[in-house]
Amino acid sequence: MSTADLLIEIGTEELPPKFLNTLSNDFKGLIEAELKQAKLAFEGCEVFASPRRFGLLIKNLVGQQADYVNEKRGPAVVAGFKDGEPTKALLGFARGCGVEVDQLIKVATDKGEWFAFEEKIVGQKTADLVPAMLVNALNKLPIAKRMRWESHEFEFVRPVRWIVLLYGNDVIDTEIMGVKSDRVTRGHRFHTEGTLTVTAPTQYETLLETEGKVVPSFEKRKASIVEQVNKATAQYGQAIMEPSLLDEVTALVELPVVLVGQFEEHFLDVPQEALISTMQDNQKYFPIVDNDGNLTRYFCFVSNIESENPQEVISGNERVIRPRFSDADFFWNSDKKIPLADYLPRLATTIFQTQLGSQKDKTDRVGALSTVIAKSIGADVDVVAKASELYKSDLLSNMVQEFPELQGIMGRYYALEQGLDARIAHSLEQVYWPKFAGDRLPETKEAQALAIAERLDTIVGIFSIGQIPTGSRDPYSLRRAALGILRISVEQNVDLDLKDLINVAYLNLPAELQKPEVEAKVLNYILERMKAYTAELGVAHDTFESISALELNNPLDILRRLNAITEFRKTEAAHSLIQSNKRISNILEKNLKDQAAMAVNADLLNEDAEKVLFKAITEIAPALDKSTAEHNYVETLSHLSTLAGPLDQFFTDTMVMCDDLAVRENRLHLLNRIRQYFKAMADLSLLQDI
Repeated sequence: MSTADLLIEIGTEELPPKFLNTLSNDFKGLIEAELKQAKLAFEGCEVFASPRRFGLLIKNLVGQQADYVNEKRGPAVVAGFKDGEPTKALLGFARGCGVEVDQLIKVATDKGEWFAFEEKIVGQKTADLVPAMLVNALNKLPIAKRMRWESHEFEFVRPVRWIVLLYGNDVIDTEIMGVKSDRVTRGHRFHTEGTLTVTAPTQYETLLETEGKVVPSFEKRKASIVEQVNKATAQYGQAIMEPSLLDEVTALVELPVVLVGQFEEHFLDVPQEALISTMQDNQKYFPIVDNDGNLTRYFCFVSNIESENPQEVISGNERVIRPRFSDADFFWNSDKKIPLADYLPRLATTIFQTQLGSQKDKTDRVGALSTVIAKSIGADVDVVAKASELYKSDLLSNMVQEFPELQGIMGRYYALEQGLDARIAHSLEQVYWPKFAGDRLPETKEAQALAIAERLDTIVGIFSIGQIPTGSRDPYSLRRAALGILRISVEQNVDLDLKDLINVAYLNLPAELQKPEVEAKVLNYILERMKAYTAELGVAHDTFESISALELNNPLDILRRLNAITEFRKTEAAHSLIQSNKRISNILEKNLKDQAAMAVNADLLNEDAEKVLFKAITEIAPALDKSTAEHNYVETLSHLSTLAGPLDQFFTDTMVMCDDLAVRENRLHLLNRIRQYFKAMADLSLLQDI
């Protein structure tokens, strides 16, 4: 079957830069799905996306669907005739197929014979199918806000101005959103005039690059920007190219030209985070830092034109950034003169959440909770108390009012400028760590105590007012807060009893918000995040369930147990002990009402196998108690593994449910004693066999 390339280009007004890459890739996925559904084979698909266009080059797409036979099945043969005449069911089936009864065939299946009709369907031409596919894909694009333009009723992310639609060298004639398809595209808005004619799909990219002054491939433009930036900045240092900003800049230009500008040296007296923030967020510049990570007076930016006088472009960007840096300089010099404590009265009039009170109310609750945490983990309580009092103060500074993303960072700078303890200063910043998945964690015990308290107070408070996150809504970022608590605990070796701390946070709330079910819901919510977090670390689902059954509240302890179980499952004894625990669990559940009964009478042990088992558990009991108390769960499982052989022999040679009631109960108590030693570590009966 013949094949040809399919070119699709949707030309628009400038597309939202933060949306462009996602839009184009979603479009690719939707078109590919349409082609596969239509059973139209192709070799590959190349994506194009620039500020005024997105499109696809689909290579070696078949020209027509294959013919196929459509089988319609009717009544069973045994029910098709009665007294030698066709039944109404058979006649109706034939009529529905547009044929006579004698034109039907019989199809044999494992459930008998059936009347059927086979209709040969001639495959449609690809060119005839593409327009509907294109419309379907465009309509399905996940666009948050669609717009109308001119007098049209159409809605799309931006007004559509032209459409290129070629199969091979031929235009597929259609009209979409008021625009007729053609082979005419447009080049760079400033470097070209008029239109460009695409003669063949494979010519498209080269035509735009050479005559249109457009690099249509998003990935090629991004690679070009990276290469140019690295080359341009080599003599000054290294450019900070955040992935999200790099993608946004790539989406803003069709012809990337990288230039380097500079600013006055005295602006470097301002905290570099403020300068970097305004360069990245406001100007879409790439700051340049030296080998030590210190900001230099140089910056890199990407122009969308090839200027005959690049220095004019550079000077223009330097002029634009100067007022913003002057503002930052003013904010810094004025803010640092105001003691952080002076902001505290204003916190009382700044709302955190209507039902949960002001920012001052929140800092008071966090202060009370953080001191409890500080005592439990060995942090300096006085440092934590002072940090908790001040950690919201920079929220009211001019700098943070202008650059909200600098909250905490500026708190640290102001605290150091004002001569506060360095541990307090660093806690004011690190209370917000981690800010996102994989972000750094608070480094000191004081900062860890404050960070945990801040997040836990938020979760408990928001749960208390009934705004529990759903699958699609989490306006207070409680999932991120819960994950932050877990990461600080397990990755920084911080022992936390979540149940106790949740109770403290709960009791700190106003009395009218204290609802009995809140504590349990919060604990379950955080532990559910623990399940997801450990799954990403490679912990198996049933391994987590074996620990979850113990209803533990310490994330660090839970992870230690999970790691120990994960390694245990690789040992030779694992299979035997998992099976034994399942058997013990089933026996005890059915026959032992008093799960606390573990006293074993040695005089009632008759069989050699039960005597050996009793001796084995008695001998390792002191070591088990010691390793479990020390949280050395690898050693605990090592001791328990010695019971594999004795347990197997016990179940082979001994009838637990014997006729003698005293002996039977004694054996149940022996098994229960062993069961409890295992359950002090994990419930192995919940593990899937390996």
